[in-house]
Amino acid sequence: MAGGFARRMWPLTASTPKQLLPLSDGYLILDLIVDGLLDVDLEEIMISVNARFSADFRKWAESRGLGLRIIEEGATREEEKPGAVAALASIVESQPRDDYLVVAGDNISSIDYSDLIDYMRERGSPIVAIYDVGSPELAKRYGVVSVGPDWRILSLVEKPENPPSTLVSTAIYAMPWEALSSVREYLSYGAQRDALGHFISWLASREPVYGFRFSGYWFDVGSLDEYARVRELFERGLIRRPRHISPARRARAGQWAIPRRLTFINIGSRGVPSRWRIREGGRL
Repeated sequence: MAGGFARRMWPLTASTPKQLLPLSDGYLILDLIVDGLLDVDLEEIMISVNARFSADFRKWAESRGLGLRIIEEGATREEEKPGAVAALASIVESQPRDDYLVVAGDNISSIDYSDLIDYMRERGSPIVAIYDVGSPELAKRYGVVSVGPDWRILSLVEKPENPPSTLVSTAIYAMPWEALSSVREYLSYGAQRDALGHFISWLASREPVYGFRFSGYWFDVGSLDEYARVRELFERGLIRRPRHISPARRARAGQWAIPRRLTFINIGSRGVPSRWRIREGGRL
């Protein structure tokens, strides 16, 4: 799922989708996400994107030699986006009955997707990948889960003021068809269309949904600070390099090239023309 416009990360994402921001040595954020999926024998990988950046994603897939499918949502600006849940429902309508992995397009993690899929098949139920952020203050930023002794999810609350735990949903899901296809029923009630956690919370109130806790690392690249942190850790070799995807030799024309040292100044989204780029050594 990569259909958002990442307004919190302007100006970097004013003319480049967040998933295609660079890390180092020619690698982009999306390289790490898709590389993890390539560890698994999946029938197909689909990426849901907005119309504004659709061409960028297609060029990225071509440059990596990947035969995946780009699904265009149609939105060209923030105000037009359908929301992650509605976008998921639109995809489901045209897909065959099968089990699916659903992964948010800003998740960089060390999760083993094979273990996640095996756990879904063992339980025969939807599975949410969860991670312990270790701090109630950090947990406030995410969808926080409470689980029973068998790891059944008892509740999932988006960005609570008083988190009941430090376990958070990573927006990585393994879904049997029956559970996934119920997203259309969920939307028929006029429910929240954006955060996937709202759909999962509704689903957990109707049927067993289990948590799959993994260790290692997990980053939700939703802010400039978190992006800078991920770049630093990747450059230091503390985040695994892709094993299946080779990086581009150089950045494409029109793609951001970010200096090694990052200094972010919030100048407001209204003052950033969409044609701007930042080059090595450039200035705002």
